[in-house]
Amino acid sequence: MKLYCLSCDPNKPCYILRFKEITLMLDCGLSAHTVLNFLPLPLVPSARLNNLPGWMPRDIADAHLEGELKECCGRVFVDSAPEFFPPQPKIVDFSEVDVILISNYLCMLALPYITEGTGFSGVVYATEPTMQIGRLFLEELVHHIEQTPKATLASHWKEHLHVLPAPLSDSLKPRNWRHIYDMKAVNDSLAKIQMVGYNEKLDIYGALEVTAVSSGYCLGSSNWVINSHYEKIAYVSGSSTLTTHPKPMDQGALKNANVLILTGLTQTPTANPDSMLGELCMTVANTLRCGGSVLIPCYPSGVVYDLFECLSSHLDASGMTSIPMFFISPVADTSLAYSNILAEWLSTNKQNKVYLPEEPFPHAFLVRNGRLKHFKHIYTEGFSTDYKQPCVVFCGHPSLRFGDAVHFVELWGGNALNTIIFTEPDFPYLEALAPFQPLAMKAVHCPIDTSLNFTQANKLIRDLKPGTLVLPESYRQPPGTAPHRLDLIIETDRPLLSFKRDEVLTLPLKRKQTQVDMSPELAENLVPNEVRSGVALATLTAAIQVKDNKHTLKILEEPEKPSSRKKSRALEEALNKKPTNYTWGVLDIDEFIQKITQEGITDAKVEQVASGYIIHLPNEDTLIQVEDSSTHIFCEGDMLLRQKLRTILLQCLNKF
Repeated sequence: MKLYCLSCDPNKPCYILRFKEITLMLDCGLSAHTVLNFLPLPLVPSARLNNLPGWMPRDIADAHLEGELKECCGRVFVDSAPEFFPPQPKIVDFSEVDVILISNYLCMLALPYITEGTGFSGVVYATEPTMQIGRLFLEELVHHIEQTPKATLASHWKEHLHVLPAPLSDSLKPRNWRHIYDMKAVNDSLAKIQMVGYNEKLDIYGALEVTAVSSGYCLGSSNWVINSHYEKIAYVSGSSTLTTHPKPMDQGALKNANVLILTGLTQTPTANPDSMLGELCMTVANTLRCGGSVLIPCYPSGVVYDLFECLSSHLDASGMTSIPMFFISPVADTSLAYSNILAEWLSTNKQNKVYLPEEPFPHAFLVRNGRLKHFKHIYTEGFSTDYKQPCVVFCGHPSLRFGDAVHFVELWGGNALNTIIFTEPDFPYLEALAPFQPLAMKAVHCPIDTSLNFTQANKLIRDLKPGTLVLPESYRQPPGTAPHRLDLIIETDRPLLSFKRDEVLTLPLKRKQTQVDMSPELAENLVPNEVRSGVALATLTAAIQVKDNKHTLKILEEPEKPSSRKKSRALEEALNKKPTNYTWGVLDIDEFIQKITQEGITDAKVEQVASGYIIHLPNEDTLIQVEDSSTHIFCEGDMLLRQKLRTILLQCLNKF
């Protein structure tokens, strides 16, 4: 079994697992950190961005490079459409991938890069919420970037990395970065997804069985259990033991795996989600009291649902029921509507509300009462009428490189009364703000990551008791933000293997046996013999058929029309060699002598020797040598006598 790592970010995983001649891809996360190297795409032309000074490296006279780079407060950015770093078909050809297993909607944003234009002809498995909400993420991403197209695309800067300032100079393989896909690629890739339910067993070409079980992280999020007849692999990605809106994590199905692959732990190990949520609510209330407005860059689904619920309750308790909240996204209406029809994927508490009847999420009530207003864009009809300050705005994108969030940072950035609050942990907030500096508005970092922290992960490993633990190398050392926190690592007494991008691991799981089925026709002809109490044996000669990775024993029959004389002769020899039975046990000498006497051989003399017995038949000029594991008959070429003695000998032995 081999594991290939195609991702440099454990929270945007993409792995290849090869086992029993099947190639599985585990997730297809998209690394979006590369977009931080680009200038934002404003919804309306920005004089500030247009007037940023150009930057050219010293001693480089490349006319093509001119205009590609701009400087803002000491940081150099690329003035072009943002680019992403998808998994690369470097060590694995994507056309060889048989199956893609997707854990959650945050781990599927590279799907169009992998399935389109690569020769991929396999199948993709995901739960219904993962596919439907993943569609919203993909559509929003494409729309954000396509609504503000760039007239020119910069690429020559990639030829001069060695003379560029950090962090551009540290860019990893920028020649492999890609522009965003289009909606055709999105729709074509989503058409390859087959929806699955929790605990539904899926057959993978007869070789493996895969099952999705709840991971507790977000709506429809899954861990995957991969079984053969005698081996078990558990893939744990993006899991949570906290009580929020998704269905709780199913740990039972993950226990006692031969191999446990663990990834997707918290990106903010020093931040407690509950504390961050409380700090966010207080910051919003304080800002609104002072007459300022609040911007919360967010994704169109996930934690934002919990923010609507907690923040509206806090503002009500603070006497701010008249403060409007705006949710702006190209998929805002679909996201809000869809989340309320997913009862089977929700926690028990949320499910119970469906049968009252009551909406599982309060944002439906907030929308009906006009407290939460949702719009596709800031230029959507009705927004300018409803818009008033102070207010709270939820919109994308958390990177602040595209989407409506860019407009609000430009609009509110010069007012110190306003606040921007970062809740999504995917992007370093200071880097996100870098192209907007100098900025007067307050910036507050309240990352809310409900993924497993290291304490929870270590406990989970102890409970699951895997044979071997496999995880990213970064989990074996403290994070860079807290290098002395030795508690922020994975510690285990289980055998452990770690990996990093572009590495190939040979996992300690070797196929020692496999299951073979027997056809009913062959089973009918078996004659079992009991060799001891509860144990029966039978001989068989059969043809083994291997089809779709399933092994079946069938009756060995001569074909009606043999394809060639050689094949016919080989089959005839195989049939002639078929034994009627096998003998076992120790020869009873007294019984043997008695039986040959009954057949008229009365002159037998028995001599005991170190290796067994020698039986001499003088009149027949025959010697029988009996040992523990063999019997030899020496009869000077009398084949009739030899056959007669052999028959008597077999009568004295046990057979099966």
